[in-house]
Amino acid sequence: MGHVFPIFILSILLSTAGAEISGKVGVNYGQLGNNLRSPSRSVELIKSLKAKRVKIYDANPKILNALKNTDIQVSIMLPNELIVNVSSSQNFSDSWVKTNVVPFYKETKIRYLLVGNEILSSSDNATRINLVPAMRRMKWSLKTHELHKIKVGTPSAMDVLESSFPPSNGTFRSDISGPIMKPMLRFLNRTKSFFFLDVYPYFPWAQDPKNIDLDYALFAAKNRTYSDPGTGLTYTNLFDQMVDAVIFAMKRLGYPNIRIWIAETGWPNGCDIDQIGGNIYNAATYNRNAIKKFTSDPAVGTPARPGWVLPSFIFSLYNENQKPGPGTERHFGLLYPNGSNVYQIDLSGKTPESEYEPLPAPTNNEPYKGKIWCVVKKNANMSAVSGALSYACSQGNKTCDAIQPGKACYKAKSLFRLASYAFSSYWAQFKKSGGSCDFNGLATPTPKDPSAGSCKFPSVTL
Repeated sequence: MGHVFPIFILSILLSTAGAEISGKVGVNYGQLGNNLRSPSRSVELIKSLKAKRVKIYDANPKILNALKNTDIQVSIMLPNELIVNVSSSQNFSDSWVKTNVVPFYKETKIRYLLVGNEILSSSDNATRINLVPAMRRMKWSLKTHELHKIKVGTPSAMDVLESSFPPSNGTFRSDISGPIMKPMLRFLNRTKSFFFLDVYPYFPWAQDPKNIDLDYALFAAKNRTYSDPGTGLTYTNLFDQMVDAVIFAMKRLGYPNIRIWIAETGWPNGCDIDQIGGNIYNAATYNRNAIKKFTSDPAVGTPARPGWVLPSFIFSLYNENQKPGPGTERHFGLLYPNGSNVYQIDLSGKTPESEYEPLPAPTNNEPYKGKIWCVVKKNANMSAVSGALSYACSQGNKTCDAIQPGKACYKAKSLFRLASYAFSSYWAQFKKSGGSCDFNGLATPTPKDPSAGSCKFPSVTL
């Protein structure tokens, strides 16, 4: 009988560790839309997706109230702009926790407090150097208020690495490695927290679709593998390569065992015409396959960490119409803003593939070839358009000559036409150097030539 007791104790320890971290999949509930459902309706929708966790990008009291008594684990966020305040004052940190966490903690399962979002991707050094001190203060504030179940972390994007290929070569950027990553890893290790990571295979694939196989990016490659020459590890998908690059980067700094939490992953269900592969077929395929991986029992982990659980949040609950940037940014939702499904999905991973309806065939997996123009979006705010027109005309060389009075494209009464010309002209000049057809969400690319008569709009050729 001498050996039974320690084994019994060990099994209890293992089962409690398992209870603390499960592979159940959550969802990111972003709010950058002016047409989204209410918090209480959104929580019902989150339940209908069978999400066991939800991550929000603030500590919105309406959402935290709607999540009361739901058994859904919650991750809240300290906004980026408060990091310096928290870092410089324990009183400020304490009062933020007292106001935003304490009133909800008993009935809402707040389990994670993330300090800022992708702070290390920004060039704002003042915020960056205050990140880890703010994390320490937040942890202290949680202790002070006896909120012992909440882990503190911060989400990082893949650009924290200066090298990610092959995965065994994973190395943090030299500007953050010593001053920020090392103390951060020390903090995460000491507090048994997670390295929260945003992983989007869509982006490396979309930048290099010739050399990266789409199926490899979608977890759908049947017989395509990559072998890392440094370790001999074999990869069957791009996601594992990306995660393992971060694992090797942490190992390089002396922290081989900090757990990874997938803070965001997903695939766009739509995109602009000058983008590629954002469609319902790919988004459903990627997210369903990712969920299958995350919920597999026993856990599969990654080649560098076989069998490790990867807790996760899929991005995102809704297509959010006010997100800036290219069209993909507004098309990551599992749901349309009215609450209907973009495609069928079950975050518990229990619905067999055969029960889903067929998906629409993808039409944009190859780059569009031809001319495109940049025009004002339907329903754009015209007073904002007027400001964007001034901005576009003030850039570059003769950008707006053709819309001056008496010139071929002058239309005194049509701000829509004047601005569309200015946007197209600006884009034609600056696309090569990184200019986008966005103008704070007021513009959209189109393959339809807006030229009329002797007024020829400049175009971009893809």
